[in-house]
Amino acid sequence: MAGTISVEQQIQARTVERADAETSAIPWYIWCCLASVVSAVVGSAWDISWHESVGRDTFWTAAHMLVYLSGILAGISCGYLILSTTFQKNSPLYAVSISMWGFRGPLGAFICAWGGVAMIASAPFDNWWHNSYGLDVKILSPPHVLLALGMIGIRFGTLVMVLAEMNRAERIYGRRLERILFVTVVFLMGMTVGISQEFTNRIFMHGARLYLVMMIAAPIWIATVAWVARSRWAATIMTALYTAMHLCFTWIFPLFPAEPKLGPVYQHVTHLVPPDFPMLLIVPAIVFDLMRRRIADWSRWKQAATLGVAFLVSFIAVQWPFANFLMSPASRNRIFETTNYPYFVPSTSPWVRNIFVHTEHTSGEFWVRMMIALCVAILMVRIGMAWGEWMQRIRR
Repeated sequence: MAGTISVEQQIQARTVERADAETSAIPWYIWCCLASVVSAVVGSAWDISWHESVGRDTFWTAAHMLVYLSGILAGISCGYLILSTTFQKNSPLYAVSISMWGFRGPLGAFICAWGGVAMIASAPFDNWWHNSYGLDVKILSPPHVLLALGMIGIRFGTLVMVLAEMNRAERIYGRRLERILFVTVVFLMGMTVGISQEFTNRIFMHGARLYLVMMIAAPIWIATVAWVARSRWAATIMTALYTAMHLCFTWIFPLFPAEPKLGPVYQHVTHLVPPDFPMLLIVPAIVFDLMRRRIADWSRWKQAATLGVAFLVSFIAVQWPFANFLMSPASRNRIFETTNYPYFVPSTSPWVRNIFVHTEHTSGEFWVRMMIALCVAILMVRIGMAWGEWMQRIRR
């Protein structure tokens, strides 16, 4: 019949599509930016562990060099990409670029280039700051804030570049890009959760403040990746990758010897102090994916309310009893690493004594803060949904 596509034509079309996808290479600039992000992630985790195990002995540590290599990689690669797109009118990216200050390039390249410049500028600023005001006077010092903003810029810029390429791609090639999308969102969630680590120690896991902080840091990325990716299990995949990355740091760092070079020393440290065992975000991520398929026809705010409540409730349901386990002798092994403390933590600390610290003074204050956490979870899910919908439209 006229207009009907035969089985042979369908097979041929799929074969051509598959062949095109196999010959379509991920652009070099995406690999460069991804390498930049990985360098910053490894360098930052290593640097935090170094400060907790050894102290800040010199600016020229390998961890610092990895962090600033990230800025150099992103700055140079994206700067070259912008210049080549601007001055080569036959550039394949020219038609799908934006114009800024007379230059042309992908939106993500401009964001990454700015992030790289900020990171590089923070290096001499940070060294001067420590020489002038001492070692580790403040975590959120001006140079550290500038460095963090630069790192966020590179991660978000990489995400935008991946999305632009993915949204223009065919299905099979798009699925390959989607795998990189999961990795980039992992690093963004790792950044927001990592910044809040001062409030997420296990001694605070029976207080409402920790759950409020986590509702600010995590659900927005869970919802974003669920709405922008094509996979039905997007939130679960992304959170599983985040958990695996965190566990790698937790299990690998103690394999390397280290000892304090600054005082006072309260803990006997013989190896790099690892980050704490990751929180069980994988469980609410699974619940999120299961729930969102059942309520796909609901209005956006109804979906956000349902998913926000499900996320918070399921997170409390698993993390609260897991905190009891982390405080028990059963967790003091190479799997959960609950016996490693920074050298500067006194033996009288609740952390060392495995005692919960209640961040609310009354039950009323506890429940008020939990209600705030619930509202924040709903709001962050809604923002993540809106971001995901916007990201689906990125083409440049």
